[in-house]
Amino acid sequence: MAKTLGYMITFTTYGTWLQGDKRGFVKDGKTYAGNESLADSNKQNLSKNTVRLSKTHRAIAAQAIFEKADRLGQNILALTVCSNHIHLVADNVPVPIGKIVSHYKNAAQAALRKAGLAGRVWTKGFDKRYCFDEQALKSRIDYVNSHHKNTIFSPSIY
Repeated sequence: MAKTLGYMITFTTYGTWLQGDKRGFVKDGKTYAGNESLADSNKQNLSKNTVRLSKTHRAIAAQAIFEKADRLGQNILALTVCSNHIHLVADNVPVPIGKIVSHYKNAAQAALRKAGLAGRVWTKGFDKRYCFDEQALKSRIDYVNSHHKNTIFSPSIY
């Protein structure tokens, strides 16, 4: 079995990228095309208002994630915090990926609450893409760094 060098995780803010979204969506690691009726059904089922992060909120979330990564001993290789989602590429650590994501979501949410953003911030779940070789890792880093104009952090390690 190949060694996991790192991974890219993606998680969204509450209510902003629902299953069925016209941009496509990911479920259980598989990408699906948009489905208007599914998206409409999911919108109707929202129990709270959607969350979009301001530029200030994005910086607060990024800082909280970096601080948590430092405490966890994990190197973040690329991070993009957008108004409606986060992409993060990190090296692999011996902690289950679900726990890592929970740490990052909780740290960012706590920091955002301190800054006055009340209520639920993140959608349940996350997407993960494992990197088993240097090329896959570089590809994910390049994706995060080039995909969004609002990149908060983009170290050049390659």
